[in-house]
Amino acid sequence: MVFYFSGTGNSKHVAQCLAHATKEKCVSITDCMRNGEFSFSLCKDERVGFVTPVYFWGLPDIVVRFLNLLNITDLRHHFIYHVVTFGTSTGQAHYMMQQLLKHKGLWLDAKYNVRMVDVWTPLFDVSNHEKCMRKTEEAEKTITQITEWAVARKAGNFDNLRLPHWLARWYYLTYDSQRKTKHFHVMKDKCIGCNQCAHQCPEQAITCKDGYPVWTKEKCTLCLKCLHHCPQFAIHYGHQTIKHGQFVHP
Repeated sequence: MVFYFSGTGNSKHVAQCLAHATKEKCVSITDCMRNGEFSFSLCKDERVGFVTPVYFWGLPDIVVRFLNLLNITDLRHHFIYHVVTFGTSTGQAHYMMQQLLKHKGLWLDAKYNVRMVDVWTPLFDVSNHEKCMRKTEEAEKTITQITEWAVARKAGNFDNLRLPHWLARWYYLTYDSQRKTKHFHVMKDKCIGCNQCAHQCPEQAITCKDGYPVWTKEKCTLCLKCLHHCPQFAIHYGHQTIKHGQFVHP
């Protein structure tokens, strides 16, 4: 079983590749949170995988909440692994995952990484499509490698791009304030009122009022799915994203 969370498709793609290679089920954390589905049972020798992006050098808030609610029955010496998709550093995402699983008496057997396009466009520029596609194609080699490792149940810590715990923890503390939806705004002259952002929001934090998106929750996970999937590029976060483009995994 492969659990994943994805905003722009990077982690979803990795999870699908793993599910195909291991012949195991792919489970969306977003769907689980929406449907209140937190209890799962395993088949004999089934692996348990988690695929997540790195947010503020840690785990997305929705992933943390899901893990706190997750209940896996029939878990007996099953191989457990975590794959992090990242752009610059893995921070301490693996450490956070390990700590959350530890509270359930579980342990990570393997920690894998895949460097992909960093979609945090308040800082990073993804407007060069060719450059993003090259990075996406390069990631396929790593994805192939980790799928082979997962199939073979290769244990170990393969994370050589993590940061010191104190530094990652300091940066992760800023995540809570950055998650405030007041930072989002809509260019009304571009918005066509398609409601795609509201339908796709993992947190169900967006509704449409008078034909335009309105954020109805104080905070969200900050996946920027609304920004990157908007067909008109009408949604922005802060003042820099308008210059940095959009990216969705092909």
